[in-house]
Amino acid sequence: MESSIILRALSGKFSLIAEIGVNYYDIAEQKRIAPIEAAEFMIDTAATAGIHAVKFQTYKADSLAAKKSPAYWDTSEEPTLSQYELFRKFDSFGECEYMRLAEYCIKKNVEFLSTPFDFCSADYLSPIMGAYKISSSDITNLPFIEHIACKNKPILLSTGASDKTEIDRAVETIRKFNDCPLMLMHCVLEYPTPYANANLRRISALKHEYPNCIIGYSDHTKPDTRYDVLKTAYSLGAIVIEKHFTLDKTLSGNDHYHAMDEADAVNILAEIKLTDSFLGNGELTYNSSEQSARQFARRSIVSAMAIPVGTVITSEHITFKRPGGGIQPFDIDKLIGRQSNAYIDADTQLQWDMFNPLP
Repeated sequence: MESSIILRALSGKFSLIAEIGVNYYDIAEQKRIAPIEAAEFMIDTAATAGIHAVKFQTYKADSLAAKKSPAYWDTSEEPTLSQYELFRKFDSFGECEYMRLAEYCIKKNVEFLSTPFDFCSADYLSPIMGAYKISSSDITNLPFIEHIACKNKPILLSTGASDKTEIDRAVETIRKFNDCPLMLMHCVLEYPTPYANANLRRISALKHEYPNCIIGYSDHTKPDTRYDVLKTAYSLGAIVIEKHFTLDKTLSGNDHYHAMDEADAVNILAEIKLTDSFLGNGELTYNSSEQSARQFARRSIVSAMAIPVGTVITSEHITFKRPGGGIQPFDIDKLIGRQSNAYIDADTQLQWDMFNPLP
């Protein structure tokens, strides 16, 4: 099974990942439907918006957090004070549910991804995913990273709350067991991330420090109306952007308050497409639309005075004026010292056939 996200990235095409996470529980409660139906409904909505992949989170509270683990999110938005208590609310899905969702994604032509948070889920997710996503929270969990690397699939590794030494160790661990494409995703592990803390230049730093890796961005800022954070991230080199996804940003708790909705996703894709048109392909050549400017806005060598037949040309005889099409200024050394073979009026664009070859 190949990952469309990875294939698109390798060919230079942008992809948007909708991080559904566990937001479907709240959608299920709001719409009074089963969580699995809500998850499928969110996949439908993501597909309609043109999103390339959806991602869930696969965990069990008992294997993820100690019962006294404190909250690290904005408790004014999500009031649950214990990680364990929060995760326990949203951990009812298992292998059967994720297999169903993966099959549903195939029908909708959207790539299925889910971040495993334990060895068991990493094992049963393997047959239904083309790539693994490793959470920022596990970047120092080298035994777990090794276990995933041995699955021999591409990996998306979030780098939130980490330093270069920690990233290096994780990358080295992956590369010991896995030579598939590796994506490093800039991330700030702060929910929501204030714009001043987004630190998007870290994307450029990752590109410089890890030239053999694909670079992406996992965003936790609140969507702004112009999507400047995401457009800037893309311009700096994040070929894949992941953002939390909801159907209702007004829902309280968990990951709704900093998520994108369907309208945001549509607008983000349009803005990235527009940004892409600005960026171009980066080749050091000119556009076909500049051809007339090359001819008419450039200068040629022009006679600065009347030049009698037999005159040996010096710099005093010439000047440089538009349009192009005559002898170009960079050939001045090939012209100086030649003898005119015809009378030349002042202000005449010079051509090679007006002069004898140099002896």
